[in-house]
Amino acid sequence: MKPHPNYIAGDWVGGADATESVNPSNTGDIVGAFTRASADDAARAIAAARAALPTWSRSGIQQRHDALKKVGDEVLARKDELGRLLAREEGKTLAEGIGETARAGQIFLFFAGECLRIAGEKIASVRPGLDVEVTREPVGVVGIIAPWNFPIAIPAWKVAPALAYGNTVVFKPADAVPAMAHALADIIARAGFPAGVFNLVMGRGSVVGQAILDHPGVDAVSFTGSVPTGQMVAAACVAKMKKFQLEMGGKNPLVVVDDADLGVAVECAVNGAFYSTGQRCTASSRLIVTEGIHDRFVAAVIERMKKLNIGDALDAATQIGPVVDESQLAQDESYIRIGRDEGATLAFGGERLVRGTPGHYLAPALFTDVEPAMRIAREEIFGPVAAVLRVRDYEAALAAANDTPFGLASGICTTSLKLASHFKRNAEAGLVMVNLPTAGVDYHVPFGGRKGSSYGAREQGRYAVEFYTTVKTAYTLP
Repeated sequence: MKPHPNYIAGDWVGGADATESVNPSNTGDIVGAFTRASADDAARAIAAARAALPTWSRSGIQQRHDALKKVGDEVLARKDELGRLLAREEGKTLAEGIGETARAGQIFLFFAGECLRIAGEKIASVRPGLDVEVTREPVGVVGIIAPWNFPIAIPAWKVAPALAYGNTVVFKPADAVPAMAHALADIIARAGFPAGVFNLVMGRGSVVGQAILDHPGVDAVSFTGSVPTGQMVAAACVAKMKKFQLEMGGKNPLVVVDDADLGVAVECAVNGAFYSTGQRCTASSRLIVTEGIHDRFVAAVIERMKKLNIGDALDAATQIGPVVDESQLAQDESYIRIGRDEGATLAFGGERLVRGTPGHYLAPALFTDVEPAMRIAREEIFGPVAAVLRVRDYEAALAAANDTPFGLASGICTTSLKLASHFKRNAEAGLVMVNLPTAGVDYHVPFGGRKGSSYGAREQGRYAVEFYTTVKTAYTLP
C-alpha cells in the first residue's frame, strides 16, 4: 500500500516513515497508509509558509474569497463520500460523519464571505489635523495542531479563518486520523492557493508538533487537545513569545431539575453523554439531578440506553459507533473500574461488546451514587461514561455544576423561564444550553470555554478575527 504523501510548498512529498489508519469498526480494514513527516519536513513546511507570507498577506480579498469558496463548495458536494470516509476512519456514525463534513464545508463558505468583510476604523485624533486608522493585519505563519475526534470540522474552523485573514498555514492533524486530513488537504491544494500558503505535515505530535512549537518561523499556534498537552503548548509558546490559542478538556454538567420535561431531559442526557461515543469535549459527563425527579430520570435513561444501537459506524442503523482505538478503549475501561472502586454504582453498561466485525465496541456506561469528589465526577474520561449526581435543589445543582476546574459547556433541563434565565447568567461556562444537549453549536457562532477548558480568543464565527489578526494603529499628518 503506497503511503499518501504530505503537502509542502505546493508539492506532494513522500518520506521514509509511514503509518496505517485502521477502521475502529473493523480492525481488519486498513483505511490507508500515510507518510509521517520528520522534523526536517516540518521545518521545510514552515520555511515555505514563511516565504509565501508576504504575497498572500497582501493578496486581494476576492482572491482569498474565491479560493475558500472552492474548498467549501467541493466539501459540500462530496459530503456523503467524505462523511463515509470519516465514519470509517474515526468511528463516528455515518450520519454524524456526513453532518460534520457538511459543517466543515459551511465553515469554509462562511469565511469566504468574511474575506469581503474585513473592517477597520478611521477615527478622529485628539490632536487637530491628524488622521488615525485602526486596521487588522495577518498574525503571520500559523501552526495548527488538531485533534482526532472532529477530524474535518475542527481543522476547518482553524484553517479557514487563518487563510481568510491572510495568514499562511502549517497543519498537523492527529496521528489517528490522517485520511481525513489528507482528503481536506487535497481539496485545498486544488483550490487556487499559491504554493506554500497551506502545508500539511502528518505525523507524531512529539516530532511534528514539537517542531512547530520550537521553530522561530511560526508566529502563532492554534491547538485543540488534552489539558496536559495544552499546558505544554502554552509553555513552549510563551518561551518563544508566540501567540497561542488552546481548546482543551471539559467535564460538562447537565442539570435536570424537578420541573423538567422528563422526555426532553432523557434525550438531552443520552445524546449529550453518549453520541459520538462520548468522544467530544462538550459531552455531558456529569448529570446533576434534583431529588424529586432523580429516580424517574435514572430509570428512564436506562430504558433509553437499552434501546441504543451500538455497532459498525458505516451501518445506517447505528446510533453509537466504536471507540476510536484500543488505547482510548483501555482508558474508558480504566475509569469504569475506578468508578466502581470508588464506591459508585454501575447502573448500566460499561462492558465490551462483540459485533460482526472485530472493533473497539463499548456499551455506554451510567454510574449512580456518585459523590462530587470521585474521579469519575472530576476528570475528563472522553468516552461514553456518565456520572449521575443527586442534589437537593436547583441551588445545589448550580453549585455542583460550577464545581469543576473546567468551564466549556453547561446545560439545564427545566420548564421554568426563571430558572433557565438564572442558569444562563450564572453557569461558569463558555457554552450554555437550555433543554438541549450540551454538545454542538452552529458554525457561525463563537466556540470556547472558561477556566481550564480554553485559553485565548474564541474560535469560529466573526470572533475568530481576534486570534488570526493583529491590530495596527497608524497616524498621518496630511
